[in-house]
Amino acid sequence: AARSLLQRWGASFRKGTDFDSWGQLVEAIDEYQILARHLQKEAQSQHNNSEFTEDQKKTIAKIATCLELRSAALQSTQSQDEFKLEDLKKLEPILKNILTYNKEFPFDVQPVPLRKILAPGEEEHLEFEEDDEEGGAGAGSPDSFPARVPGTLLPRLPSEPGMTLLTINIEKIGLKDAGQCIDPYITVSVKDLNGIDLTPVQDTPVALRKEDTYVHFNVDIEIQKHIERLTKGAAIFFEFKHYKPKKRFTSTKCFAFMEMDEIKPGAIVIELYKKPTDFKRKKLQLLTKKPLYLHLHQTLHKE
Repeated sequence: AARSLLQRWGASFRKGTDFDSWGQLVEAIDEYQILARHLQKEAQSQHNNSEFTEDQKKTIAKIATCLELRSAALQSTQSQDEFKLEDLKKLEPILKNILTYNKEFPFDVQPVPLRKILAPGEEEHLEFEEDDEEGGAGAGSPDSFPARVPGTLLPRLPSEPGMTLLTINIEKIGLKDAGQCIDPYITVSVKDLNGIDLTPVQDTPVALRKEDTYVHFNVDIEIQKHIERLTKGAAIFFEFKHYKPKKRFTSTKCFAFMEMDEIKPGAIVIELYKKPTDFKRKKLQLLTKKPLYLHLHQTLHKE
């Protein structure tokens, strides 16, 4: 079973580096992110019948970190201190031979801190903890944040004559306990009426700052499909997530969505709904009666 896993991981690793070397950056980033999540999940598994030793799990987790670093480098406009493709390729033989690898890891990186990684929809089966937000000294200060994982933002697609691309700037979100949210970020996805993804899912970086009842992001999301190619009834979802130290997993606190008839240039304010995220939009419950919203600004690009 371990060898079968390694073969699958190796194939995914090669696919990502192939896309990377061919200049297909969107595809490479997507492949790296998917593989990184698989590796992190295995590295963080607690069951005793795991195929890998604790030392091997640490190495697997470090490879996942390197994949995240390469993904972040592909999204960065700064060339200095990047994690290069040739660096990443040095890790393929380690991944393939993880069962016998006993040398020092070639890069000075640390595994992502231990967190439970939840599959889409898995949070629905967790107990609700809306009212047990962690307080305590420093809970709302940036210094108390755990180590941060890079966001998974993707670059804008190439323009096409007569086709429209959408950039959404996530400005801020209003929450009554904004200052207590640890490591907050937003997952953005585009779903059809059945809740099926129409584009790659993107995570924002951790929020810039928190003040009063707002968490500020000021980050641009490039929707990964031309508006004319989105299916009828599609919607863009925004899931606000934050880290729960006592439970050791990242939880969705609330969500918002924007339907196709709301796509227009300029500012828009949309309502927040209680979790679990209802991608089919059939059982919606407002998060609060208070006037707290997700603040966005849309820009349309058309040739």
